[in-house]
Amino acid sequence: MVEEAQRYPLTGRFLMGRSRHAMSEADKQLLEDSVCEVGEYDRPHRILARGELAHRSAILIEGFMLRTIYEGDRRHIVGIHVPGDFVDLHAYALKRLDHDVISVGPSRIGYVTHERIGLILENEAHLARLFWFSTLLDAAIHRQWTLKLEQLKASRRVAHRLSEIWNRLEMVGLGRANGFRSPLTQTDLADMCGTTPIHMNRALSELRREEVVEFRRGLVVVRDRTRLEKFGDFDPAYLYGEGPLHLQSEHDNLAG
Repeated sequence: MVEEAQRYPLTGRFLMGRSRHAMSEADKQLLEDSVCEVGEYDRPHRILARGELAHRSAILIEGFMLRTIYEGDRRHIVGIHVPGDFVDLHAYALKRLDHDVISVGPSRIGYVTHERIGLILENEAHLARLFWFSTLLDAAIHRQWTLKLEQLKASRRVAHRLSEIWNRLEMVGLGRANGFRSPLTQTDLADMCGTTPIHMNRALSELRREEVVEFRRGLVVVRDRTRLEKFGDFDPAYLYGEGPLHLQSEHDNLAG
């Protein structure tokens, strides 16, 4: 993983832990060369506003990004992205999104024009399928968020979200042995879990009291991973890494 990220510093984490094995060296170089601009931000930055006409899409190189929707004065976080995610690839087709896309904390973001994406879709069928797979992964994650929002109480919802983020970071070689660090705040977690900051504070206190996980200014420290994932009813299969939904040679067979 480290070698791949070094060889392709802008796009080397794309589909890591999933279907990157199905990408040829030509695919990888084509994607790397498609990044026409790199933006570096040391604070939250709106990459794409709701309703704004999009002419390019963003791939996250370093940091975290959020999808947000505002209703009245209330913010809802409906998605989070980690390095390697082609965050708004679907904006190529939609042109205008129904939500904002923002960076959170220090971040480095690569931009690919829709003109370039169009050429890839027209001339590189295999890479185009992998792009499609990437957007469908976002849909799978969104379905799980919706399901767990309905099924679980706040403390269990946040356990699920933290388990997911940790797994996704591990898939791109950025997870730690006992958790992860992020710029997320308690308010971010509350907006991600459909609750209030006050209720989130109580939920995190419960998790700390039960010795499941500690959240300290964005630092997530896990004492017992199995317990965390069980508490959050987390099954990583929907992330299409290891497990019953893991792709092995299926995408290789589509290369022709």
